[in-house]
Amino acid sequence: MSNSNKIAIFSKAEQICQANGVKFTAKRQNVFAVLLDSTVPLSAYDIVDKYRETYQETLAPMSVYRMLDVLIELSLVHKLSSENKYLACSHITCDHKHEIPQFLICNSCGKVAEKGIQKSVIEALKNSIEQADFQLINSQIELQCLCKDCAKTTKD
Repeated sequence: MSNSNKIAIFSKAEQICQANGVKFTAKRQNVFAVLLDSTVPLSAYDIVDKYRETYQETLAPMSVYRMLDVLIELSLVHKLSSENKYLACSHITCDHKHEIPQFLICNSCGKVAEKGIQKSVIEALKNSIEQADFQLINSQIELQCLCKDCAKTTKD
């Protein structure tokens, strides 16, 4: 990620925090930076380790979980429920209205792509779920996939 892109992301994150009355503290910024710098989603314990390596400071896992909860609430970070791992939102600096996220997770290398789902697709799923006498609790979709690079490797 380019330095100018990272600066734009942090600037937008700061604006989002201010608009919601939340302080974007140095530790929250650093946890967010750890996620931005990662090419794969990280568990809270992975974040603790990378934070210690990068900032030469130890954070308690419970502190990381609390920071992640705040960042998730502000839609700066997403939690992959299927893996109990976290990643920075890839649409923070976008000007368009965000669609409901779906995550394409490579089973081989762990890379994740965040894509929006049209509201009509989620509404159709919700209707189907309600017809089965269930209620939709979370519309986030996580799909197990193979990325282009890994798919190519398996064909070779």
